[in-house]
This record gives sequence, structure tokens and C-alpha cells, in this order.
Amino acid sequence: MIDHVIQFAESLVPREVWISMITFSLLAFVGTLIAIPAILIRLPQDYFQNHGHRKWFANHHPVIRTIGLMVKNGLGLIFLVAGIAMLVLPGQGLLTMLLGILFLDFPGKDRLEQKLIRQPHILKAVNTLREKADKPPFVFNENTPT
Repeated sequence: MIDHVIQFAESLVPREVWISMITFSLLAFVGTLIAIPAILIRLPQDYFQNHGHRKWFANHHPVIRTIGLMVKNGLGLIFLVAGIAMLVLPGQGLLTMLLGILFLDFPGKDRLEQKLIRQPHILKAVNTLREKADKPPFVFNENTPT
């Protein structure tokens, strides 16, 4: 039975593509297991409280700033797409999507971040990570819309 499934899958997509997809999936899974905690524990406790429009690479040459913003948004897009994929594949889908959104620049980003981080299961998971790293939990303005 399994042989028929494998043969059918290989008839649709070549074996090399399957191997590449599985390899990428495993690398993305392991990468997010490392990257998500590393980034979320490094954010300041008041990241979501003092969430004004930050200038990324503000004190750098405009070319460096532009390249930095492109890399940051590219990483954000990769994490967002990987997070969406992880909603059906193994992995931390919602946390990966949150991480992707943290990197991206778009209108309404602050409200979306607030809405995601304030989901009880996400906030609990993030603050548990921070607690294990001896970091205080995130704080919020109570008048901030969610």
C-alpha cells in the first residue's frame, strides 16, 4: 500500500523535489526552534508597550539602511511564509508567523502584533520562553487596542 502511495507521489513530483522539500522542511523546523526563542528573549520587556515607529539602521548611510531594511523584510517574509506552512506542517506556526510580522514593515503592523501577542496561548508560550531565559514577561499599555 505504501509503495503505491510513493509511486503515485513520484509520478506527480520527481523524487529529487520531494527530497528537497523534506530537507527544507526539516531545516526550517530546526531553524525556527533556534531562532524564535533567540529573538523573542532578546526583545525588551516593553517592546509592545513603547511601540512607536522605530527607525531601523537610522544612524547609518542610506545605502546601508536600504540594504538592511531589504534583508530585514526578506527575513520577515520567509518567517511569515514558513509560519503559514507550519500551520499544517510540523512546527511552531503561530510563533513563526509572529516573528515574521515583527521583522516586516507594513501599515497596521502594530495592531496586528498586539492582536497576535495578546492571544492567551501565544503570550503564555512567549513569556514561558522568556522566564526560562531569566527575562521578565512582556508588558502592555492597557489602553492599546487589540
